[in-house]
Amino acid sequence: MDAAFRVLFVCLGNICRSPTAEGVFRRKLREAGLSGLVEADSAGTAAWHAGHPPDRRTQAEAARRGVDLSGLRARQVRAADFQDFDLILAMDEDNLRDLKEKAPPSARAELKLFLDFVPGSSSSARSKPREVPDPYHGGPEGFAEVYDLCASAADGLLEETRRRVGPRRASSSPKTS
Repeated sequence: MDAAFRVLFVCLGNICRSPTAEGVFRRKLREAGLSGLVEADSAGTAAWHAGHPPDRRTQAEAARRGVDLSGLRARQVRAADFQDFDLILAMDEDNLRDLKEKAPPSARAELKLFLDFVPGSSSSARSKPREVPDPYHGGPEGFAEVYDLCASAADGLLEETRRRVGPRRASSSPKTS
């Protein structure tokens, strides 16, 4: 079955922030019973780590929280992603800018910051972060912060996903008498 809604999470190298977001969101989709209707993936704007698993510290923090990222592999954003995904979510303003520059004129995907989905972010925008910080050069606390931010934004994204998939779910369900 083809997914009714497709989301791509994007950071720079696709080994810390975006795989965390993907893993957290997939877990929330499973718990909500939406796994078959929604596809989540991740990519980087750069290709430095293409083919590599997420950073070991990223995997360790996710595993500590019950999310397995070991099967994920880094890849670079492709031109086709702008057609194939409904929503492409950048972890920070730099990657959002890069995505906008890479997007072909025919792109159909919406480009946004992932943290725009943090519940209540519009009402108190000044007090909430807009970007997921890159933990790569820091200590374990940075990876915990990334996980927490991704989990919070994934809650809001799940609600948005339910709104978008609801009508599709109803129209794709077989009619019963």
